[in-house]
Amino acid sequence: MSHDIVISGTGLWVPNSTLTNEELVESYNQHADLYNEEHSSDIAAGVKEAKAHSSAAFIEKASGIKSRYIYQKDGVLDTARMRPSIPRRNDEDISDQAEMAIKAARRAMEAANKTADDIDAVIVACAYTQRSYPAIAIEVQHQLGIEGFGFDMLVACSAATFALHRAFEMVKSGTCRCVLAINPELTSPQVNYKDRDSHFIFGDVAVATVVEKVETCTAKHAFEILSIKALTQYSNNIRSNFGYVLNANDTDPLAKDQYFSQKGRTVFKEVCPIAAEHISQHLSDTDLTNDQISRWWLHQANINMNTLICKLLLDRQPSKEEAPIVLDEFANTASAGSLIAFNRFHQDLSSGDYGVICSFGAGYSIGSLIVRKV
Repeated sequence: MSHDIVISGTGLWVPNSTLTNEELVESYNQHADLYNEEHSSDIAAGVKEAKAHSSAAFIEKASGIKSRYIYQKDGVLDTARMRPSIPRRNDEDISDQAEMAIKAARRAMEAANKTADDIDAVIVACAYTQRSYPAIAIEVQHQLGIEGFGFDMLVACSAATFALHRAFEMVKSGTCRCVLAINPELTSPQVNYKDRDSHFIFGDVAVATVVEKVETCTAKHAFEILSIKALTQYSNNIRSNFGYVLNANDTDPLAKDQYFSQKGRTVFKEVCPIAAEHISQHLSDTDLTNDQISRWWLHQANINMNTLICKLLLDRQPSKEEAPIVLDEFANTASAGSLIAFNRFHQDLSSGDYGVICSFGAGYSIGSLIVRKV
């Protein structure tokens, strides 16, 4: 009996609303002017620092981002609020994140020709979950009518690849026939829209992936998972402090240091060589070379990071076909970026073509899969 494991389906869901760089900049600059006016005396005395203006050109040059999808646009551009206005749902209603997850899951199941009866486990993996319990995955499992089990896992921007690792291992071991891994990235509530360096970074999205044995696969496009590899190395340079312990800390949950923050230049200098080395070692472990890879589906955080990592791997600038970029449209979608790229750019590959799916982020954490088109 074959034990080959494949990715047999992928699904992508995006919100109806978008936020352009220009919209964000206009709102932020209005906020900066109001702040500078309100604190003019302290700024003049050197007690406070004036907020500088931003620009759409600055954002695109720094990140490659032009726009992003957002789950709820209301409130974000209001200088009196500057955060999404997401109405609270009753406990009896489906949660926002579960709803996002289900929409992506149904598309992945359709692509894989799978029904709820075919699936044994649901993993919801992302940077943030909107509550601690019951698990979003169990809610999704219930709503989809899947028997078996589900669980949530949080590995920041590597959550999607780490979830695929778990799915691969469960199918490989025989624990499950088929696993549905979902990444509903509702990042906008953790964005500080009053911060020039980070207000543009994240977007909201949901992706889903079906993993099963090749012998049960009937999908049109399937990719055998040849190898998986993970790495974590502690770093404090990417951080999100918001959590339930704030209630005991007597700390303002809306304070600046509770939102997403990073030391961007340090992250760039440290993560790029670590990621390139990780991928090179993974390929070597699998008896493959970099030039045998037809497609690089890399984490979509920053265009300059992706460019440098590819140059370190290939000793040249990759083509758009080799290393597709989606962050110009989606922005940084935490763990979902590499799988958005995979969803958008996999059907053109031929049987036998190799590809690398890799995500990297806070922790530091890196997860990769080497796949081959069936």
